[in-house]
Amino acid sequence: MTKIDTLAAWHALVKSRRASDLEALLADDATFHSPVVHTPQVGKAITQKYLGAALSVFFNDTFRYVREVVGPQDAVLEFQVVIDGIEVNGVDMIRWNDQGRIVDFKVMLRPLKAINLIHQKMGAMLQAQR
Repeated sequence: MTKIDTLAAWHALVKSRRASDLEALLADDATFHSPVVHTPQVGKAITQKYLGAALSVFFNDTFRYVREVVGPQDAVLEFQVVIDGIEVNGVDMIRWNDQGRIVDFKVMLRPLKAINLIHQKMGAMLQAQR
């Protein structure tokens, strides 16, 4: 099994906004931690669903990563984006396994106005996927 360059693959996915690329990047036991859902979402399918919805909600032409703190198998990526006129600031905390597949993805957001907006938009996006 070829080792994935996780961050390069993630940045390419963000640039292309191709949710189908998540399939190869996520580990089977991936867990997603939402800024608005209390419990961790465990498993590749549900993690793929949440990240796929996030690609539609977050990644517009104003989205950009402004800082990266990278370790051997994890990274914290700070981002900024404007959605519906609201400035959203947050971090993606990503951890991957020895093959480079993402095993844990946590999103944290600020300010409260942004959290409320994302809660509404992600809820609508996930509902539409059903």
